[in-house]
Amino acid sequence: MTSAADSRPDRPRRPSRPWGPRSVLGRLPGSLPFAAAARGAVALALPLLVGLATGWVVLAAIAAIGALWGVSQDGSDPYRVRVRRLGWTGVSSALGLLAGEVALRSGEPAAVAGCLVAAALVAGGVGLRGRIASVSGMHLLLGVTIGSGIPVPGPWWQPPLALLAGVALVLVLSAAPWLWRRHHVERAAVLAVYRSAGEALRAAGTETAEEARLRMTLALNHAHEVMAPHLSPRGRRRRDETGELVRAFHYAVRLGEAVTAVVWEGRALPPALTRVPRHLAGRLLPGRLAAPEERAAPPAPVTGSPGTRALAELVTAVDGEPDGADLELRLPVHDGPGRAARVRYALLLAGCVLAAHVLAEVLHRPRGYWLPMTVAFVYKPDFGPLFPRALHRCVGTIVGVAAIGAVSAAATGTYAVVGVVAVFGALMAIGVRHHYALATLGLTAVVFVLLDLLGDHRPLYGTRVVDTALASALVLVAHFAVWPDSAPHRAEAQTEAAVAAARRYRDAAPEAGPVQRQSLRRTAYHQLAEARRTVAHARREPARRGRPLPDWESAITAAEQLCDQVTAHAVAGTARPVR
Repeated sequence: MTSAADSRPDRPRRPSRPWGPRSVLGRLPGSLPFAAAARGAVALALPLLVGLATGWVVLAAIAAIGALWGVSQDGSDPYRVRVRRLGWTGVSSALGLLAGEVALRSGEPAAVAGCLVAAALVAGGVGLRGRIASVSGMHLLLGVTIGSGIPVPGPWWQPPLALLAGVALVLVLSAAPWLWRRHHVERAAVLAVYRSAGEALRAAGTETAEEARLRMTLALNHAHEVMAPHLSPRGRRRRDETGELVRAFHYAVRLGEAVTAVVWEGRALPPALTRVPRHLAGRLLPGRLAAPEERAAPPAPVTGSPGTRALAELVTAVDGEPDGADLELRLPVHDGPGRAARVRYALLLAGCVLAAHVLAEVLHRPRGYWLPMTVAFVYKPDFGPLFPRALHRCVGTIVGVAAIGAVSAAATGTYAVVGVVAVFGALMAIGVRHHYALATLGLTAVVFVLLDLLGDHRPLYGTRVVDTALASALVLVAHFAVWPDSAPHRAEAQTEAAVAAARRYRDAAPEAGPVQRQSLRRTAYHQLAEARRTVAHARREPARRGRPLPDWESAITAAEQLCDQVTAHAVAGTARPVR
């Protein structure tokens, strides 16, 4: 049996490649989201078919717009998260449509402009406060844009209800699988940790070990986010499938600590130990999500370094009841942008929307909704780098206009048009998960068909491409002229927070118990992954003249190595200070 000193926890590390979440996960094979594509096609085609059958074509088109926005917010995350996000999308867009419709029916141009500015201020004020708040604010503004730009005949209350019904249809389709596979998303996320842990163990002692370890850490981060609502005292007491998933996640956290120590030790492992994650997955996650090879016989006991002993101990401990306190892991609280940043964003968004509205009135009056609508879609710095988003919006619009122009020439029948909408709706659902330009392509094509059904028969293909380019340019000029350092500031703040979390882990780990140590480690790795994502976003924005961005990646890599070293010492039982 080797000693703690033999495990070489202080061995010099080779410089790590700056692996980021996107670069690592981008290598993983992915499948097309056929279920989401089917939901998108059905959600957009069904309202139109109902409208054609009942004669309520205008309201059906409004409902299809709601379905279109719902498809843009459909996801593969846990069902309760989807319900919340889609619910707020429907409510906020319906309220926005109602406000815009009232302003338009007043007949006062100033009322329309004031409504747009007010909605932009609200959207900007809540836009940097989290995903659901940001989505709600954006769809409030989109609702006002459509409501104030497209006159709809009939009672004032019908269009908002139709829009809400379209989003509700997507919600029902997205959440329906909960009835027969309630915890499918959670099980898949936890199982991914065990599979990536097995890959990391097989890569131990090789050049790919660091990449495999980071892939496991990212899988564990994702599982932690998915499982977070269940990690409560109430969830610990349950003995149903939720309790089993919580227990499996608890062991996944312990497995992640052991695997990190093994990778740090830098030694190749025998097959008896590389099978540990597979064996644990088969014991803790039985069922159809665990592949047959994951229900293998238990590996033979192996002794050796502290990391390998920790793996062997997991096999022994899996049959026992975990300590309830071990399951009280909480996600780290990410401090969002401060009040000054939120106010600046709200004012910039309102200014861009007002400028787009005025420009639209000059160029296209009436029905100049495309320009402010594009601003609402593009100016979302919390959704990723702004410059690529604007570029992809333009590219997607150009291709979407060309595609719908070509298809429309061939699709002459009414039901053929519905089929076209279904196809592009499915394409949009795929694009939402893979690329913003592809999502924009599908959205642009569907919007052209729906606007035609709403009575806007003008040949505006080229005009809409120009409008998209104008709105994107307006956003980029305003943002980078007034707020050029927003992305670097976010990257710097997130990097500092991540490095501080790693140091807290280093300082507290020697005296901490297993529960506190796991919590500190999870917080540090979560913060480091978020820092890498934010830095990658900042790198994709236009470079500042004469002011190169700092080398944040080196600080993040050093902090990751520090966390690995602290973990190795903790597993080895040594408490001497580390760098």
